[in-house]
Order: sequence, then C-alpha cells, then structure tokens
Amino acid sequence: MDHIQSTFLAILCLSTIFKIVPFCSSYPTPSNCTDTGRLCTSFLAFKPTPEQTLPVILSMFDVLPNDITVEGNSRGYVFIRKNCSCASGMNKYLTNTTFTVRKNNGSVYNMVVDAYDGLAYFPTNFTREAKKGAVVSLKLICGCSSGLWNYLMSYVMTDDDTVGSLSSRFGVSMDNIETVNGIANPDNFTVGSLYYVPLNSVPGDPYPVENHTVPAPAPAPSVADITGVEENHKSHAIYWWIIGGLGAGLLLVAVILAFVSWRSSSCFSRTERSQTAGSNENISHKFQILRNTSFCCASGRYIGDRQEPNGVSSEQQVNIPKVIGIDVFDMEKPLVFAYEDILSSTDGFSDSSLLGHGTYGSVYYAILRNQEVAIKRMTATKTKEFTAEMKVLCKVHHLNLVELIGYAVSNDELFLVYEYAQKGSLKSHLHDPQNKGHTPLSWITRVQIALDAARGLEYIHEHTKPHYVHRDIKTSNILLDDSFRAKISDFGLSKLMGIPNDGEASQTRVVGTYGYVAPEYLRDGLATKKTDVYAFGVVLLEMLTGKEAVTRTEGNVMKTAERRSLVSIMLAALRNSPDSTSMTSLKDQLDPSLMDLYPSDCVFKVAILAKQCSDDDPILRPDMKQVVITLSQIMLSSVEWEATLAGSSQVFSGIVQGR
Repeated sequence: MDHIQSTFLAILCLSTIFKIVPFCSSYPTPSNCTDTGRLCTSFLAFKPTPEQTLPVILSMFDVLPNDITVEGNSRGYVFIRKNCSCASGMNKYLTNTTFTVRKNNGSVYNMVVDAYDGLAYFPTNFTREAKKGAVVSLKLICGCSSGLWNYLMSYVMTDDDTVGSLSSRFGVSMDNIETVNGIANPDNFTVGSLYYVPLNSVPGDPYPVENHTVPAPAPAPSVADITGVEENHKSHAIYWWIIGGLGAGLLLVAVILAFVSWRSSSCFSRTERSQTAGSNENISHKFQILRNTSFCCASGRYIGDRQEPNGVSSEQQVNIPKVIGIDVFDMEKPLVFAYEDILSSTDGFSDSSLLGHGTYGSVYYAILRNQEVAIKRMTATKTKEFTAEMKVLCKVHHLNLVELIGYAVSNDELFLVYEYAQKGSLKSHLHDPQNKGHTPLSWITRVQIALDAARGLEYIHEHTKPHYVHRDIKTSNILLDDSFRAKISDFGLSKLMGIPNDGEASQTRVVGTYGYVAPEYLRDGLATKKTDVYAFGVVLLEMLTGKEAVTRTEGNVMKTAERRSLVSIMLAALRNSPDSTSMTSLKDQLDPSLMDLYPSDCVFKVAILAKQCSDDDPILRPDMKQVVITLSQIMLSSVEWEATLAGSSQVFSGIVQGR
C-alpha cells in the first residue's frame, strides 16, 4: 500500500511539474528589466468583443484613434501603440492605463481579466467588489526590444495560434519569435499566456473611420393605428406647433447671424470694387486703419478711431496686395496699425529697440497702446512669408504659440505685431547665457520649456483644421515669457498640410536651418510632421548639452577643424551609455551650467527621446502626441526628484534659476 501511495504521489508531483513548466515559460525574458530609464514604443495585440467599440477601446487603453491599427483580415484584431518603460520596483516592462467599471456585479479582478484578455498585470489581487463608474489604475504588459528589432508586440496565445502561424501573420521568422521569448521548442507554449512578437514595422492598417449617418425616420403610422378623429387632430396640432417653433427658431438665428455679419463688416474693412470689369488681377483690398483705441464688437480687439477737430473720422486707406486679402482673414481679423504708430513706437527703428534679426526680417521692441509688443519688419518682397504667418496665426490660437496682434504696411515694407516675450529666445539662454546677462536654466525649467514647445507643435500638427507643419523649429524660434513658459514663433515658413494622416506631405523647395533639417526633407523636399519632429529632437539635444545644432571641432597640427552636427555627437555618446547608471559618455556632453543638478534617469530618458525624434527613418520617429506624453512623464519624475532635494538644494535656493 505504501508503495502504491508513493507511486501515486510521484505521478501527482510530476504532473504538477509539467503543468508549472510551460506556465513559467510564459513569462518571457524581455518582460524583465533593470534599467528604469528605458523607454520605447511597443504594441499590444487585442481582439475586442462586439461590445468593445472604438470609444470603449480608447478608454480602456488611454489612447487616441491614431494609436490604433487593424489587422487586414477576418481575425478581428487591433494593434494598440503604447509607450513602454521599465517600471521601478517591479522590474518589468509595463505601460499605464485606467479601466472604468461598467457594472456592479462581480469583482474588479474578474472584470479586468475578462476585458483585457491576458494583457493586464496584477502585482496584487484585485479582490474588492466592482462599483459602477469606479476608475481603476492598471498596468499592461509591454516590451522593449534589445535593438535587434524596432518593436515588440504583446500577444496572448489562443487555441488557433502556433509559432508558425504567428510567423506567417506578422512576417517574422519562427527563430526570432523563439529567441525573443526564450522558447527552445516551438510547441512549448501555453494558451492564454502572453508572448512577444518582434516587429520591424508598424503592424496592421489605419483604423477605418466610419461615416456616422443619421438613422432613417420611423415610418408614418397606418390608418389602422389611428384610433379616432380627435386623436388625429391632436397629433396634427402638436406636429404643426413643432414645425412652427422650429421655423421661428431658424428665423431668429438667421437674423442674429445677419446682424453680427453687418456689425463685423462695419467695424473692419471695406473693399473697393474694381474700376474695370474683368481686370481681376488688378483688384486690391483696402483695409481701414483706425487710429485711437475704441472697442470693436466684432472681434473683441481694440482698434483706433480718432475724430478730427472738424468731427470727421480720420481714415487712412492702405492698398494691400490681393494675395493678402479676404481669404487670410476667414477666421479672425487682426488689428491694423498705422505706419506712423509703428515708426514712433520703435523710435524710428533705432538700434536701442532692435531685439534681433530673424530669417526674413528684423524684430523690434515697442510699446503700442500701453502694451509691450514685438514688431517684425520685413521688406515688401517678403509677401509670401508675410501672408503665411497671417494665415496661420489668424486661425490658430494656443498658449504655447506666439499670438499675432496685428499688422501694418508702408509703400515698401510690411510689419507684423506680436505679443512680447520678455525673456527672449531659448537660444540666448542655452548658448553662453551668462555673457548675455542670463542666469543658466535649471533642469526642471528646461523640461517645462521642452514640454511647452512640444504642446504647441502638437497643436498645429493634430488639433487644427487644416493641419500645419512649421518647417523651421529651432531654439531661436522658441520664445520665453516672463515666467519662462515657451511659445513657438516665426510661422513664415509654415506649410498647410492636406489630408490629416501620418503620410501627408508637401513637396516644396527645401527651407529651414542647417542642423535642424531632416535627412529625407533635404533629400526629397517632402515636408511632413515628422520633419518638425526631427528638428524638435535637435532642440532637445541643445537643451541637454548647451551646444548649438552644428558645432565646430577644434583643430590641431594633424587635423583641421570641422563642422559636426550635434545629432552625430550625441548618438556616439549614447552608444557608450547603455543605461542611466552607466552614462559617463553622455554626462561628458551635458551642459556644465547644470552643475550636476539633475536626475540621471530623467536626463537619460530625454536623451533617448531626442534620439528617437532625430532618427534617420521618419517612420521610426514618434509623433508629437507621443513626445508630449513622454515629456509629461519626465516632468512628473523631475518634480518628484526636485521635491526630494528639500529647501537646501541650489535649485530651490535660486542659484540655478531660469524660472
């Protein structure tokens, strides 16, 4: 009997071991990590149920529609792009999200398991009861490649999956799948466990945007449904009351719109009709220049309207080229200033008022109507650039974009009037700041400036209609207000983008500044949103190092001085800095004015982000939405780091200010 019991126990133990071994193998090695500074783009493969519509998926994974692609077959999978990082204290590659409980029955744990189908990671068991409307913070399992592949995709195995089927579906060899998951035998996998699929390109196709049509009206009731003449009369009476009410409402709206339109036109411009019919090319639009401050109802801005002694309003008519005409102001009309006001406010464009020289003109400090402003002075030959800035800034308004106040013209010059940035350009605070009278920027201020600029750039890329690409992002075009908050300026080279997708491009002559121009733009002349991302990556590197986008190496007897891009210098430093704990080469390149007052993990993350932004392949560059998310996370970590320094640190004492 003892022998039988021993044999039974041995068989039971062996069966238990065989069950455990494949389960253990379901935790692939790429999910483990030690470098908390590691950050990458990853993908999660997810098969939604019919109830998990697009809005539900966006909420479940905290993503936007552009982050989702679909598999081009009947399998029903979607692929979700997420930023992946090494979670501190957990030593696993994880990404954050939130889950909204949609019903009261059951436990949160079971709901999360059912919803995410193996993608969620549970450091502790969610045993509490579900409460409808509650929001639960979650971590999802993701992965970062060691460098052999561009991406890793988290995939939960199903009954129909094999290593061979994954290989054919995603165009990757079985050997690579086995290598990245540490599988010696392709049959050695567990259904329901998570594995990684190595990828060199973004999986799937863009998510189809469905055209939501208004549902057809319900059919009219039949005669049999009408029970009596009285009810019929009542229903008709209600019907006509509704029609009458709608008609009256529409009439009221039309009257209001007509009144607003009349007031708007009376407050601003008059156009003269052509003296000769058919001579359209000679038509010019004339805008009133009104001189003293009085409130105009149409725009909410102040314009001038001075009464001469004889009681006649003084109006100066200025001929504006047709290209700068009505279509520029289809969203909002800026102020129109008199040339005499521009001249007097800049003290006749004196050197003492000169702030600097831009790509297409000089910029002067002025006070117009008790407000500090910056005035860009351009020659009349720069009509194209003048018009480009007007078109963008009359339509686009954002905290992190310089605001256009108005404009003026003379016979041979054009002027744009902007809000004044008290602290000047970011460039002046990075390159030899003390000789320019500036205090070096602290680490926390640099991150905030980078985040501000990223938000401004994301806004024109993603949230305006139409979208725009700036084409001249650089530190001299990022201005700082009195609180060191950043604003993007100089939209003279901005380009309208057509169809809003990642592949949109505008072919034109190459413009921009050497050192910031993306390789594909220099090669093909195709300006895309990823062109701006490349330039922003260079800006990040400048903020890390304090060096200019192109530097001149020191020569010696054997070697002459040469110009090197900052991107190439920093790529070499990053190759010798594998993580935030071994970044000696990277530290050698950091701005000495930081005086080692920075969190190493955050510095490393910014450097990696800059590297991703300045990748030679535009497909591998993140979009600005991803950049904003990453910088927001870095900002939070930097604030936490600063808080640990307490009041004794130089950051708090103000020796390193910049804010």
